[in-house]
Amino acid sequence: MLNIDESCINLQLTATDKEGVLRELAALVSHRCGRVEQGQLDRILREREQVGSTGVGNGVAIPHGKVPGLEEMLLGFGRSRKGVFFDAVDKRPVHLFVLILAPVNLADEYLQTLARVSRLLKDSATRNRLLQATDSRRVQEIFRTATG
Repeated sequence: MLNIDESCINLQLTATDKEGVLRELAALVSHRCGRVEQGQLDRILREREQVGSTGVGNGVAIPHGKVPGLEEMLLGFGRSRKGVFFDAVDKRPVHLFVLILAPVNLADEYLQTLARVSRLLKDSATRNRLLQATDSRRVQEIFRTATG
């Protein structure tokens, strides 16, 4: 089951570029990261993007990284109505962003979560429900029910 805290959901991202989205997502979840600073999250996400874009196509990106000092898996969700060019594999704008942050010592759970989110967002009906969601609770419900 994928749980996203309501406070880690933003249905109206305002960033207009990749760097801005990463900063906005880091800010969104930083309050849940204990002693991990937002600047550290920014750096981890930027470094991961340098390896290769997490824009997986179909209007979806799954920025992710391992965070020293984080105590549990952390998910965030952001939506951009206008879409942001994110160097996605299909070269199209991204509207849906699922952020995955993991403690360094949870490699297996991290990879399983990444795979689960990826499978979930390959489904066009799920993507449409997320695009149409009117509030954070609906987003939580979509993630909770779609993953069993």
